[in-house]
Amino acid sequence: MRLTIAVGMSGGVDSAMAALLLKRQGFEVVGITMRIWSGRLEAPRHARSACYGPGEAQEIETARRCAERLGIPHHTLDLADAFEARVLEYFRRDHRAGRTPNPCMICNRELKFGLLPEAARRAGIAFDRFATGHYARIAGPEAGGDYRLRRGVDPAKDQSYFLYWLTQAQLPGLLFPLGDSTKAETRRLAIEAGFPDLAAQHESQDFFEGDDYAQLFPGENLKPGPIVDGAGRELGRHDGALRFTRGQRSGLGVASSRRLYVKTRDMQTGAVVVGPREEIMSARCHVADVTWVNGQPAAPAISAGVCCRYRQTPIESRLTLSGAKSDTAEIAFAAPVFGVTCGQAAVFYDGDTVLGGGWIDEV
Repeated sequence: MRLTIAVGMSGGVDSAMAALLLKRQGFEVVGITMRIWSGRLEAPRHARSACYGPGEAQEIETARRCAERLGIPHHTLDLADAFEARVLEYFRRDHRAGRTPNPCMICNRELKFGLLPEAARRAGIAFDRFATGHYARIAGPEAGGDYRLRRGVDPAKDQSYFLYWLTQAQLPGLLFPLGDSTKAETRRLAIEAGFPDLAAQHESQDFFEGDDYAQLFPGENLKPGPIVDGAGRELGRHDGALRFTRGQRSGLGVASSRRLYVKTRDMQTGAVVVGPREEIMSARCHVADVTWVNGQPAAPAISAGVCCRYRQTPIESRLTLSGAKSDTAEIAFAAPVFGVTCGQAAVFYDGDTVLGGGWIDEV
């Protein structure tokens, strides 16, 4: 009896080609797509360049048509309320606290690999494993029965950073068909398979399709405030600190002989503090809520490569672990790192293997 694989289809080339590859490998394939846009927020319709916004209906239709062309069933599941409660509220809470949230991480953990397959099964859709178009790899089981989460082979597209929280209980039930492919190879496959429209798609580059993140805070008064340097000298004004993130350079609207970057945001006073690049460098950070793909390390201190943002080259670091389950870590970087930001994830690597990761809560 052939295994049935449910593929999370977004309407993009990656998930469609993941479904195609699985079908060619002889699996029964079913496409499932989540609806997350409720229409409760006001947002102008833009050319689709983000994962959340009113253009979602077009992406769902594209996913449906792709499934039809592939000859596989397709189902759309409404997770808009869950997205609002689990992702949007997290996003708002972190922004209000002056942190820089990572909604893609939460959406992956809570919805794509959590509620979406759960909702599919509740809807009577039977499948043996769940697959996505993520560029990451799963190896194993090894001699001890463990699985390994590894980086995708394409360094420009590797998405293992967003998956560090996966567990040994989850890995055996997942497939990442594109992990051994480059993005260019995926696009070529789409053209050869008769999907040139998908191959020509632009990548989603942002979280929200609207003009700016302020639209995600309906009814809230965005407090204008000063843009100041480290000495407190006012360099300009802004119309809402929510619109800025640490390390941001563009859109500051201040004149300076040096390039300036956002250092901090004071959400109480509304002040945005900026400074030159060297003032945004960090030698260490503290990470909380750490999880480990293959169980906590035996030693209280380990060396690892650390990524503090997506597509960052891992930075050689020393991790000093604490907590009953090694669920906190003090990270000392081998060299100062630009733009380490509270609210983002720090992900730990041993070569191309993901060890684990957690949330940066102090820089």
